Amino acid sequence: MSSDNRSERERLKEEYKAHYRKMRATKERLEQTRKKQNIVQALKNMDKSELLDSFDNFLYSVKHKLASVEARLDIAMNNLADMEGQGTSEQQLDEEMKQTKARETLRQVKTEMGLLYQEIEQQAGSIHVEKTIGSGEEESSPDKPASPTRSERTKEER
Repeated sequence: MSSDNRSERERLKEEYKAHYRKMRATKERLEQTRKKQNIVQALKNMDKSELLDSFDNFLYSVKHKLASVEARLDIAMNNLADMEGQGTSEQQLDEEMKQTKARETLRQVKTEMGLLYQEIEQQAGSIHVEKTIGSGEEESSPDKPASPTRSERTKEER
């Protein structure tokens, strides 16, 4: 009888373990499903118009830069073809490329400096400073006695 009870208890114990494993797996799937649902809901609630606008602006700027580079490349290729017809050497082409690159770099630096200067001017314009020392109002004149010093004021207060 004790062996029947023991075997019955072992069987029930295994059934409970299997049942708890299934419950744990189900809870984990439920938690994963809730996380996915939250993500999907957040994506649905996201403002798509701002995202699309910023993407459109980015795409426009990339297309604009690409067109600009292609145009410069076409001009350079035309100049190269013209120069080859005139018999210019590689050395002269290299010098021209260096000069062109230097001009472009200088133009970029000037543009950046101009933007920086404009930004500094805007910041300086927005700052309202009041002079507190040497404003000229408190200057002593021969007719008017000078303001008392700190030590003189403390003596008067006593």
